[in-house]
Amino acid sequence: MLRSALHLAALGVRQTRVSSSSPKLPLILQNNLENTKYLQVARDYAKGKDKKKEKGGKGKPGKVEINEQQLREILNFDGLNSQMQKSVMQMKEDFVKHLSLPSTSGAIDTLRIKVDGQEHELQELAQISRKNPKTIIVNMIGFPQTIPDVLKAIEKSGMNLNPQQDGTTLFIPIPKVTKEHRENLSKNAKALFVKYRDAIRGVQNEHIRKLKKQPELGKDDAFAAQAQVTAIADRFISEADKLLASKQKELLGD
Repeated sequence: MLRSALHLAALGVRQTRVSSSSPKLPLILQNNLENTKYLQVARDYAKGKDKKKEKGGKGKPGKVEINEQQLREILNFDGLNSQMQKSVMQMKEDFVKHLSLPSTSGAIDTLRIKVDGQEHELQELAQISRKNPKTIIVNMIGFPQTIPDVLKAIEKSGMNLNPQQDGTTLFIPIPKVTKEHRENLSKNAKALFVKYRDAIRGVQNEHIRKLKKQPELGKDDAFAAQAQVTAIADRFISEADKLLASKQKELLGD
């Protein structure tokens, strides 16, 4: 009994005793009542510790606040953001350019065509319509000289298309998309994500190396700046991860 009380005292738990003004009880009942109260207090103490863990206790990293003004004083903040954003945008473009299903709305219309060193969407060069759900008609009468470029872009699109040319008109049969083809495209999407995720981490590590080479920067300030650079990279990677999830859902038909 004394040992239990000392243990609770060491934990900072205040003991709760029966008021002296309470009616006199047999000794065994008093002891049982005391034990019950000690156990209840101990349970309450344990519950309090659990609640603290649920609210973000040990092992859960705290949110890093970005101090833009501080970072601008010690690194190229705009360059950092621009390089990371460029990776996300390039991944998004590659998803559209190389990983679109032919049946997806706008996949043919927005196909990128390179003409004389400049890129154009197919819908800027041609009139596009659907003869039926299984055939797309591309009328190139406005820019017939770009037909070879269009055929080349379609061949490299990864959409498994085989256009048939009749004068200035292209007839594009839409093939049935197999489950295996969808899964391969989904894997390619993941590979692209990894590529651009690593590019973002590369930018992060490059700026952290530069921070470490600044002897005038205090140890605490350097550590805080590195944590913020990492947090910025995490934010862009999270954005890329959401784009990947959306693309895979589209490709797999979930």
